[in-house]
Amino acid sequence: MKAADLKAIDPAFDKLAAFAKLTHGTAAHINAMRQQVIFTDGALPARLKALAAALWSINARCEPCIKFYVQKSKELGANEAELGEILALASTMGGCVGEMWALKAYDAYLGTESGGACCAV
Repeated sequence: MKAADLKAIDPAFDKLAAFAKLTHGTAAHINAMRQQVIFTDGALPARLKALAAALWSINARCEPCIKFYVQKSKELGANEAELGEILALASTMGGCVGEMWALKAYDAYLGTESGGACCAV
């Protein structure tokens, strides 16, 4: 994902390089884990693992994370029907609150998401 795409998800991503230096490269280590564990096909295809990460993000109520993982799942080939099943899980397990955050994830999938930050990816 390009730097401009990350900045659109959350303006805090502009500070990622400085943050990485300040935190002794932990951002690079986390990104390496993300690439190996989520964005690489294994027993499960990467698109499903990215959808699972989106589900986790919905549960954590991390809007930038939701946007990031939904967009990555789409890049990896996840379709709207697959996302729909994940969002149904989020709504079922999370009730009203889960439904609202699942709606934000659907909005991100459609590409119409709007601001709001609570954590960095």
